[in-house]
Amino acid sequence: LNKPEWYLTQVLMWIGNHAKFLDDKIQPILDKAGSSVNAGLEFSRALVMLILEKLAADIPCLLYDDTLFCHLVDEVLLFERELYSVHGYLSSFPSCMHILSEESCFQRWLTVEKKFALQKMDSMLSSEAAWISQYKDITDVDEMKVPDCAETFMTLLLVITDRYKNLPTASRKLQFLALQKELVDDFRIRLTQVMKEETRASLGFRYCAILNAVNYIATVLADWADNV
Repeated sequence: LNKPEWYLTQVLMWIGNHAKFLDDKIQPILDKAGSSVNAGLEFSRALVMLILEKLAADIPCLLYDDTLFCHLVDEVLLFERELYSVHGYLSSFPSCMHILSEESCFQRWLTVEKKFALQKMDSMLSSEAAWISQYKDITDVDEMKVPDCAETFMTLLLVITDRYKNLPTASRKLQFLALQKELVDDFRIRLTQVMKEETRASLGFRYCAILNAVNYIATVLADWADNV
């Protein structure tokens, strides 16, 4: 259960290793018979069906172990990325995202995603470098003087988007979007709490850093507004 990468990698190897044989030997036979079947894609589809069976059997066994469940989701997302980008798998075919979209599994994924995001926010705001810009010494890069915590937070949101963007239904994507909105509001509250501590020194370093953080986040969210 703690090594889903073993069978996921094995399937990718099988697909890669058989591609030339299927294209050179099997596809011409199908073409000659007037079939519209793509041998390579059908081979991939059959192997992915085996993975879906395996996932359906394994997921109930690790649903409440955060570490194992997270590892499984991470490996499945990496597998899907390679399946589509390297092997040309079709989005209309069955995929692992359908398994991750099933109610019990999906709700668990959302819960764990939120838990780890909040932990990340705790660590980024308690870091000594939280209010310092990574690029403070490079003027042309750092016009907005973005503190490290704001940049790390927006990267966190971007990574979450990257993880859920291939979900098969809009309703599931919207549930992840709701989580992101919740995280933005949580971050806003945290910034407000820090700001209240700094009101006596409103021209101080940290107070200015908070304003820069808010400006940066608002600007990036506005840029993302066109992304459906």
